[in-house]
Amino acid sequence: MSVREEKINTELKKELSVILRDIKDPRVPSLISVMKTEVTKDLKFAKIYVSVMGSEEQKKEALKGLKSASPFLRREISRRLNLRITPELTFVIDDSIEYGNHILSVINKINGEKK
Repeated sequence: MSVREEKINTELKKELSVILRDIKDPRVPSLISVMKTEVTKDLKFAKIYVSVMGSEEQKKEALKGLKSASPFLRREISRRLNLRITPELTFVIDDSIEYGNHILSVINKINGEKK
C-alpha cells in the first residue's frame, strides 16, 4: 500500500467517524465505530469496516441503513476531503472485537480449569 493510500484511508476513517454521528436513520445505532478503511488504487471504491454492538439482526439493519445513507456520506466526504475522485462506499461488518472477546473468554475458562 502506498503512502498516499494510507493517508487517504486515515482521513476517510477520521471523517466518517465524525459524519456517522449525524446520521438520522433509526437503523444506524449511535454505538457504531469505523474500524478500518481500504481504498482501491484508483480511489473509485472504498471498503469501510464498521463495528456495531448488538444482535445479528441489528447489524443487518445497520448495514441497510448505511447503504441507504451512502450517497449522503459520499457527498459529505467530497466536501470535507480534497480528493479528485470521491470513492463509492461499501460497508462491511467487522466482528474482530467480538471475536477477541470470545477468544479471551475461552483463555480465561481454560486458565480457570487449570487452577
